Amino acid sequence: MNSLYQNKIALFFLAIAFVVLLFPSLSMAADGVLPAVTVTDNPDGSKTYSATLQILFLMTMLSLLPAGLIMMTSFTRIIIVLAVLRHAIGLAQSPSNQVLIGLALFLTLFVMAPVFEKVNEEAVQPYIANEINLQQAITAGSGPFREFMMNQTRDTDIEAFAKISGTEYIASPEDIPFTLLLPSFVTSELKTAFQIGFMIFLPFLIIDLVVASVLMAMGMMMLSPMMISLPFKLMLFVLVDGWVLIMGTLAASFYV
Repeated sequence: MNSLYQNKIALFFLAIAFVVLLFPSLSMAADGVLPAVTVTDNPDGSKTYSATLQILFLMTMLSLLPAGLIMMTSFTRIIIVLAVLRHAIGLAQSPSNQVLIGLALFLTLFVMAPVFEKVNEEAVQPYIANEINLQQAITAGSGPFREFMMNQTRDTDIEAFAKISGTEYIASPEDIPFTLLLPSFVTSELKTAFQIGFMIFLPFLIIDLVVASVLMAMGMMMLSPMMISLPFKLMLFVLVDGWVLIMGTLAASFYV
């Protein structure tokens, strides 16, 4: 434990030294003001932030990346449907949570690939080329995500949250605040996920009912119907190529 603690302290001080060497202006102070922390007003009214503040903003955004991945992409719908599928088949731990999360993550990357490409073309590459500043890059990068979320969000959900927030009039979809669009999108995703999960659950439920009825008619009430129905559900799922159907349907549901 002591050696592990000492290694962590050494890595911490090494990281500090790396930052100081990388940004020497951080270690210089003139009249009590750090020259690296500056905000410059541009002639067009926008502001240009120093490299230190831009790095701080980017690190803050990276810390919010997991929440954004879950709530602003297709990940929520996919992981809920896969969890319902596992429960419908009757398997407690197979596939494991790690496998389900991995499937949901890579299917999310597949579904969101056009959105990521737009963000890269409209925000990331111009920012790297110094054609736009950080604030403009954030505004441009949020456009493709807003378009994707609007296509998946029900109008009734937007109206419900607009009523809760006291927003009386919205002229166009572009005027919808992000704080209003995000909960509306998540609510719509949850509803859609449970609708798909219900349709997946029905054939497996029918198999359970048939097996339970047969066992009761034979007087074998002490035998668990789940033990008998599980092989039949697995056989049905394999025969219809269930994984291809589920993954394909989930991916296609975002482009209908």
